[in-house]
Amino acid sequence: MQLVIQNLSKTYPGGVRALDNISMTIPTGMFGLLGPNGAGKSTLMRTLATLQNADSGTATLGDLDLLNEKTKVREILGYLPQEFGVYPRTSATALLTHLATLKGVGETSSQRREIVSGLLQRVNLYDVRNKYVANYSGGMRQRFGIAQALLGDPKLLIVDEPTAGLDPGERNRFYNLLSEVGESVVVILSTHIVEDVKELCTNMSIIHRGRLLFAGAPSQAESSLSGKIWAKSMSKDDLKRCQSEMDVISNKLIEGKPMVRVYSEGNPENGFQAIEPNLEDMFFFQIKRNSSAA
Repeated sequence: MQLVIQNLSKTYPGGVRALDNISMTIPTGMFGLLGPNGAGKSTLMRTLATLQNADSGTATLGDLDLLNEKTKVREILGYLPQEFGVYPRTSATALLTHLATLKGVGETSSQRREIVSGLLQRVNLYDVRNKYVANYSGGMRQRFGIAQALLGDPKLLIVDEPTAGLDPGERNRFYNLLSEVGESVVVILSTHIVEDVKELCTNMSIIHRGRLLFAGAPSQAESSLSGKIWAKSMSKDDLKRCQSEMDVISNKLIEGKPMVRVYSEGNPENGFQAIEPNLEDMFFFQIKRNSSAA
């Protein structure tokens, strides 16, 4: 089963075009939706999750019309928004059971208890099942969020900026859980963190200002820049001159000096060395091109 999005557009009051004729095909597995803050990622996720309407276009999962059959969509949807609230004095077991009841999961209370216990074990929260979710760490809260998103065995799972604020250990545990889930369902991972997409996703897209800039595999994104990325360490004064003369796509401090990465079809010389491109290079390259064209 695959999710097919065709010519999806959304403009907010005031003329902000959040989605500009977006078309993409998302197969079963982990799919990364990569873009900076304000790119339109959350608008796309909320539209697919039936929380808002598109102005035009279509989105189908198999034979299911995501834009017009909202009740049916919610029966097969799991959604973890960027931020979600919890009741202040409610345990993980009680809250997940309540959400299961609202979603119609399990025919009897005993079935719901079994499903809830299984999900809490799956996300490694069973030992703290009786603690208040409001007192969980950020990583534990996110794992609870995945547990509620998995209620009812969804066919489409949408997670929006799931690893923001997590420490490296929690991020790795979250990666492993999402990867396991993505073996059998369509999982859309919306993020501005390039590493999330690189480590998790077999397919991806880059969007910026509501426009689709790239769609394909992360390895394809990297190989498309092969032989065209050059790097050099330089002083901050030289960086200013370099930015005015060359196609600088990114720079970051290494041992207090800027390490500059430029795009060039040929050797720019002046001490620049050819380097293997990475997914971050493709991300910055596409964002800069789209910004320049706007």
